[in-house]
Amino acid sequence: MTAATNPEDARASELIRRILDESPLKAASFIVTIYGDVVEPRGGIAWIGNLIETCADVGISETLVRTAVSRLVAAGQLTGEREGRRSYYRLSRSAGSEFAAAARVLFSAPEDSGWQFVHVKAPAVEDAMQALKRAGHARLNDRLAVGPARAVTATVPALIFRAEPPQDPKALQEFASEYWDLTVHAEAYAVFLAQFGALLSPDASVSYSPSVALTIRLLLVHRFRAVHLHDPRLPSGALPDDWPGKAARQLFARAYRQLSPAADAHVARTFVTASGPLPAATAATDLRLEMLTHEAF
Repeated sequence: MTAATNPEDARASELIRRILDESPLKAASFIVTIYGDVVEPRGGIAWIGNLIETCADVGISETLVRTAVSRLVAAGQLTGEREGRRSYYRLSRSAGSEFAAAARVLFSAPEDSGWQFVHVKAPAVEDAMQALKRAGHARLNDRLAVGPARAVTATVPALIFRAEPPQDPKALQEFASEYWDLTVHAEAYAVFLAQFGALLSPDASVSYSPSVALTIRLLLVHRFRAVHLHDPRLPSGALPDDWPGKAARQLFARAYRQLSPAADAHVARTFVTASGPLPAATAATDLRLEMLTHEAF
């Protein structure tokens, strides 16, 4: 990171370095976070120079950024276009859909939508089971899975049976602990809380410079995305009473709202497309902040 100009930035720089030492970044994954947090809700296109500058603040070199962008293009997540001597990269349509789905999980309030059993009819059983696992389901046998009653991807032909949970909360928690390894997710949430709880004060008067605020928010989203999207996100009744995911989500919501005014101002001052600067706010960014309002306290 660049040299800090005030005590709050200096403290943030030290804690950011500690987070990066504990949880090293991969260039492609962090660029995905930049697109998801900054670029996608503002039209999906950005100048590669902005990616280089933003990644430099977390120690990712220009060479690594250009290599990662090339790989994301090859993977069909980005498409490139040139305007004069500048290169701009836009989200592909499929990547935009994926980013929108991930954003709904990150910013929307958790849903206690019940339970379902899913019997896979597809010939590609393993592919179907992996899709179900990503949707928070646990495998019971070769073709049967159980999990939260979420929409199953349209590419998984299956019979879906809705289930009523037991009235005994302890029995439901015991069932969940038998089929899901919740310990690994609890530990990941605990690390997130330790890292960002030290960095983000509950005192709303604490203010970072705009560039530092954006760096912290990107790291916040990057780490929370990695933890929360891997969590099966079971209905609350199935979780232990001391489940750290709730506190982690509250911290994420409060910190995101606290950091956004300065971070978004920095985006508006520095991020550009061929047609001009990215806006500080859009309907999509306003909606994200609105969805986090009730979880921030």
